[in-house]
Amino acid sequence: MLPADRRVKRGDEFARAIRGGRRAGRATLVAHLWPADRDAVESSVAEARTGPARAGFVVSKAVGTAVTRNRVKRRLRHLVADRLGSLPDGAVLVVRALPPAAGAATSELARDLDSALSRLGRSR
Repeated sequence: MLPADRRVKRGDEFARAIRGGRRAGRATLVAHLWPADRDAVESSVAEARTGPARAGFVVSKAVGTAVTRNRVKRRLRHLVADRLGSLPDGAVLVVRALPPAAGAATSELARDLDSALSRLGRSR
């Protein structure tokens, strides 16, 4: 489980990372990264975020039933928790699960996540 200070909770932060952040897609997931240094140049944000990197998850109904979505979300949370330390302070990472994530093994999710983070310039 991610501690409260490591979770993205506000909808505008999800939207900013998904719409304006860097994106790396893989077979089971898409990772969106909004680096903290981009806040300094955005006019809508008064000051850059400080503190640790944070993560949020989007698992839509296209992934499966509620049980399946929650299982995918738990597995992704566990995988991301180990990798948040490699992200810069203040960064926002949003991981969006794709329908193939429902049948993927944890090792496949981990491989796709590592590949996406590597593509975003922050490999673990």
